[in-house]
Amino acid sequence: MVKRKSTTRFSSLEVPTVLTQTDTTVGFLSQNADKLYEIKSRTNTKPFIKVFNNFNSFSKSNLRIPKNQRNLVRRSRKTTFIVKNRAFRIAKVTLNSQILRDKTWNYSTSANKTKESFNRDFCEDKADIIIENLYGLKQNSSSTLLKINNHKIRKIR
Repeated sequence: MVKRKSTTRFSSLEVPTVLTQTDTTVGFLSQNADKLYEIKSRTNTKPFIKVFNNFNSFSKSNLRIPKNQRNLVRRSRKTTFIVKNRAFRIAKVTLNSQILRDKTWNYSTSANKTKESFNRDFCEDKADIIIENLYGLKQNSSSTLLKINNHKIRKIR
């Protein structure tokens, strides 16, 4: 089910902020990081995770991963990687939504105020588009966070 505030068409939104159930938890997705910083009231020094729809769209980006870690990244599920201070995740779109399928990548963050828990009223107020399935929106555990380089893997979360 897709909900929106206005009666205008989706195409009129230049860069919408989408509230949806991601592969891990409820999250805001957008290609505009500044909008997400404003919603979260977060400092610009902490970057967002870049979520790709599939490994092919990731490989077309300018992000590089060490050769000996590529299979780990390709086969991972619900895992975020940090390489050279850039965070990314590869997550398939689980919802049947054309809005999500059209974008090859989005910035992602949890749907809450910084250091607070999920509040549906806050999220619905801040999102341009709300996409939810039959089960609704629920806060689950966040993704595993691994920092990788040529020689080692360090678990952060």
